[in-house]
Amino acid sequence: MSLVESASKANTSFSAIPVIDLSTIHSSDPVSRKLLADQVRDACINVGFFYVRNHGIPEEVISSFISESQEYFSMPLDYKMHLENKKTPNFKGYSPLLSGNNDPNNNGDLQEGFEFGWEPLTPGAAQVYRSGDGVMAGANVWPDKPPRFREAALQYYHSAVRLGKAMFPLFALALHLDEDFFEDKTVHSAALMKVLHYPPQTGPVDGRVLGIGAHTDWECFTILWQEPGIQALQVLNADNNWINAPPIPGTMIINLGDQLARWTNGIFKSTVHRAINRSGIRRYSIPLFFGTDYDVKLEPIPGCVSDTRPMQYEVVTAGEYVQSKLKQTYNHS
Repeated sequence: MSLVESASKANTSFSAIPVIDLSTIHSSDPVSRKLLADQVRDACINVGFFYVRNHGIPEEVISSFISESQEYFSMPLDYKMHLENKKTPNFKGYSPLLSGNNDPNNNGDLQEGFEFGWEPLTPGAAQVYRSGDGVMAGANVWPDKPPRFREAALQYYHSAVRLGKAMFPLFALALHLDEDFFEDKTVHSAALMKVLHYPPQTGPVDGRVLGIGAHTDWECFTILWQEPGIQALQVLNADNNWINAPPIPGTMIINLGDQLARWTNGIFKSTVHRAINRSGIRRYSIPLFFGTDYDVKLEPIPGCVSDTRPMQYEVVTAGEYVQSKLKQTYNHS
């Protein structure tokens, strides 16, 4: 069945998020890889979200970064504001409570965060390697305290990037393409990570301030760690029902973003989602927004356009698209 035919038969009225086991992600057996890619295709066409087990990110790496992040976010606000992201042209650094607004119908996102991008664990080579970042170019900024924050952040970052790199061949197979289709488009993959702290939220669910308002992500896909035991993430299905996506021990969530939706002419879904922390305690999450190289044009992939499914999006570069969305979200001039 062609991709266009599969999309025409999609069932987007899902009531749960599928779980996919990645234990064969590095298998050389073509049958095993095809079976895995088939699961990924179904999830991408029908839901746009899926959990992954056996993802390969060590638990101790996650725990170390969360520990350092808890210490960082407990610092005084004036200390954190020294690295406010509005002071940097590439939006990296600290974002205070209510500084972002992903849903223009709301009054702000009730979360604070710290964002950073690619950097080697050993300083020195970052700017040479990332010379193709174009409109999103620029070094990370790091706090002096806690002293291990940078190291713990980058340890987790590089573990998640390895998972992201391994996902692209699966997405290619799911799109009936050669496994290396994305290879020359992800040489210096845009991979922005943000650790988020959500304070407890009270009040009505339909309030104008949410942990993060209803939105889609902007890159190819997001790899999300959620704090265990705290329900917050909700995903919107085609019937306009919010479906809970609770943390499942030992899993990450992968959700598709606008770049893959644009690349596939809307066949792969970039699904609206939000986060509301009603737990009564603070919550942490870590999304890695994984995209293509910033200078790559988001043109429709072969097999995703037909007479019955004409082009749905204008062609822009990935960097231009991400920069425009960051300006919109943070009101950054």
